[in-house]
Amino acid sequence: MRIMGLDFGTVTVGVAVSDPLGLTAQGIETIRYVEHKKNVLFDRLGELIEQYAVQSIVVGLPKDLIGTETERAAASKSFAKSLRRKFHLPVDLWDERLTTMAAERILIAADVSRSKRKKVIDMEAAVLILQSYLDKKRMEKKRDE
Repeated sequence: MRIMGLDFGTVTVGVAVSDPLGLTAQGIETIRYVEHKKNVLFDRLGELIEQYAVQSIVVGLPKDLIGTETERAAASKSFAKSLRRKFHLPVDLWDERLTTMAAERILIAADVSRSKRKKVIDMEAAVLILQSYLDKKRMEKKRDE
C-alpha cells in the first residue's frame, strides 16, 4: 500500500511517496501553486495519486517545539479536509516539528547548493514527514503482534 506524504506550505507543497510495502519514503517533487488557483495543485496531486496508486495521505501538521499547533496548523487541517473530499482517501495529520530544519541539514551535508536547496527542501521535508509516519506505524504493528 503506497502512502503519500505532503509538506504543505504557502506557495509550495513537497511530495513524497512510500514504496509499495510502506517501508521507505522517496521524494517525488515540489509543486508550486498560487493560493487562489489551488485547482492546479489538486490536479497535479490527482495525477500523482493515480500514477503511484496512492491509498492514503499524510499531511504535515506544524507544531512549535513544545508541541502546540502553530498558526499554520489551521491551514494544514483545512488542506487535509479538502484532500479527503476531493480524493476520497484517508488523510492523517502528522507532527512535522523540525522537519524543514532537518531537511536543510541533510541537504547541506550532501553539499547541495543554496539555490538547489530552495527547490527541493519542501520535498525533502515531505520525505522526513512520511518516513517518521511509516516508522511509527511499523513500530506500532510490531508492538501489537
